Amino acid sequence: MTRRLMGLTLAVALANTAGAQGAKPLKKCAPDAVIAGTVCMDTYEASVWRVPNATTTNAGLVKTIQQGKATAALLAAGGATQLGVSGDDYAPCADSGQNCTDDVYAVSLPGVKPSARLTWFQAKAACENARKRLPANVEWQAAVIGTPDPGPDNGTTDCNTNSALTAVNTGSRSNCKSARGAFDMVGNVWEWVEDWVPRSTGCGSWSVASSPTGDLQCVAGAATTGEPGALLRGASFVNVGNAGPMSIVGDQPPSAVFPYVGVRCAR
Repeated sequence: MTRRLMGLTLAVALANTAGAQGAKPLKKCAPDAVIAGTVCMDTYEASVWRVPNATTTNAGLVKTIQQGKATAALLAAGGATQLGVSGDDYAPCADSGQNCTDDVYAVSLPGVKPSARLTWFQAKAACENARKRLPANVEWQAAVIGTPDPGPDNGTTDCNTNSALTAVNTGSRSNCKSARGAFDMVGNVWEWVEDWVPRSTGCGSWSVASSPTGDLQCVAGAATTGEPGALLRGASFVNVGNAGPMSIVGDQPPSAVFPYVGVRCAR
């Protein structure tokens, strides 16, 4: 290698390193999100809404959603309907994410049931339509810091980890709040994140009660056939003491649909 080429290679490496280290923490996010390092994380688990006439008469409502300024009243006034509360009613937005453009929108709102029963592909589309995205696993972890682990669940203020019935309204458990200000990152509904892994076939030592965390961790082993695994974080309303800031599973494919799996978007 010539000196000139060596110097060019070193310069590129230094520039890349400086760029990686030079990312600055955010100073401001949209009204529906909180700052978590260099990411704006939605304050609440998403409620997913079907907006009729999204590119015509409701184009203004869609813009409001994309700006993080939508309210339940504005959505109702525009004739929007929330999906994924009592059933899998996302069609024609398909499990594969097809036919979802200009149809379903993920909104971060307080005081509503989080939407569930959506696949990773539908979650991805709903976030993208709202000009957001699925958070990376590491970004989700940065935002969950400070959320109680696991909390006893007194049924009123603690994280919703011990209900066999349903998720509770977003933000209604006042103690279930991260240091960054995000609600319900532990319990309520599992949350899809961006990352895929080889689909897990077992659970690790974190799932053992005597382990340091006791949080459910199923990212052991790797299936060699079928779909990959899409990571889920935070656990749900049925996980009791196994729910926590380090709860993570990769044993479900991105096409999975469950009444206790939802999503939280980021920017």
